[in-house]
Amino acid sequence: MTTPLRVGLIGLGTVGQGVIRVLRGNADEIARRAGRPIVVTHVAARDLGRKRDCKLDGITVVSDAQFVARDADVDVVVEVIGGISPARELILQAIARGKSIVTANKALLAEDGNRIFAAARERGVMVAFEAAVAGGIPIIKAIREGLAGNRIEELAGVINGTCNYILTQMTERGQDFATALAEAQRLGYAEADPRFDVEGVDASHKLTILAAIAFGMPLAFDQVAIEGITGVQAQDIQAARSLGYRIKHLGIAKRTGKGVELRTQTTLIPDDRLLAKVDGVLNSIVLKGNAVGRIGFYGRGAGGDPTASAVVADLVDVARLSGADRRHFVPALAFQPDSVRELPVLPIGEIESAQYLRLRVADTPGVLKAITSILAESDISIEAILQKEPRGGEDATIAIITSVVPEQRFNAALDKIRRLPFVREGLSRFRVEHFD
Repeated sequence: MTTPLRVGLIGLGTVGQGVIRVLRGNADEIARRAGRPIVVTHVAARDLGRKRDCKLDGITVVSDAQFVARDADVDVVVEVIGGISPARELILQAIARGKSIVTANKALLAEDGNRIFAAARERGVMVAFEAAVAGGIPIIKAIREGLAGNRIEELAGVINGTCNYILTQMTERGQDFATALAEAQRLGYAEADPRFDVEGVDASHKLTILAAIAFGMPLAFDQVAIEGITGVQAQDIQAARSLGYRIKHLGIAKRTGKGVELRTQTTLIPDDRLLAKVDGVLNSIVLKGNAVGRIGFYGRGAGGDPTASAVVADLVDVARLSGADRRHFVPALAFQPDSVRELPVLPIGEIESAQYLRLRVADTPGVLKAITSILAESDISIEAILQKEPRGGEDATIAIITSVVPEQRFNAALDKIRRLPFVREGLSRFRVEHFD
């Protein structure tokens, strides 16, 4: 009988339980693909008495994660506890003992992945991380393997389900941000402390990984320009829809002649584009390769079983390559390690994009002319404009979408507009992407 691939699982939350269910429920199919059975033999869980939605018969369950990482007789360690520490220490301990790693930990990889990949190369083991980005969408494998013949020019994605759910509720149900966030928390889509998601950190971790494997550069989380969705107001949702756009939170990575753009941001997208149509907690990623053109991926970006699906796919790869020369491994960052190169990352002030601006202004003559004159003097063209007439002594609202303009030039014009005596506090400004 073929020797099974023995798995030590660290973490028995939603994803960990999903891994056990998928491995057991699809055992025959997985073995046929991998060439050998894949079985979980050891599990580390903090609460041994908690009821689980999976069967643990035949599995050694312990509370000591270090035992699984260092001492358990397993071939591969699956880490699904998340966070930086102790996950980093456990992974490095397992690597030092010659165990391959499968992880869903985007935060750890984005912030310390360069060190982890170097340790794995030195020891001759694999680190697989399909589950770290976009849950059940096989985007890592698609970029590293399916698009290996392409020079990837750009990628953009709805890669945080919490942000996408909140913006969908604001768009479809007219909710304000606070109400939509509370609904997301009630349904379990947002944490009690949602800042990691709504301030753009989670999406930036994922973008860091995608950009590294797309462009052949080291992981550079500290150079991502991070923006969340906390500044989006109901008036912006309404103005965007009236102008033919949807507001989404995107991770964007682009190659330009000056360097690489890495940014997560609230973005207006024309409502006929694929990314504009992704609603709820779903994810979508669009890439542009110089040979394949523009292609898109769409699916469930989180949840126990979709993420477990990606973990198990990585386990199948480990099983197939077990005992193989490490030169046959697909490089962690897609490019051979000695070909991964530092690329200049542009500061946010040096990018170019179209801009959306919503202003609340006093209802006095000459307002629109003064604003458009400042933009014209700054060589900024207006692509669309929406003016909402005031009611009963209220201020007027003006929403403008510009052509593509250097960030610094727009910022300088915006400073002049802010100083106009009739412009009120509380303007909104977001970038616009057309994906033509």
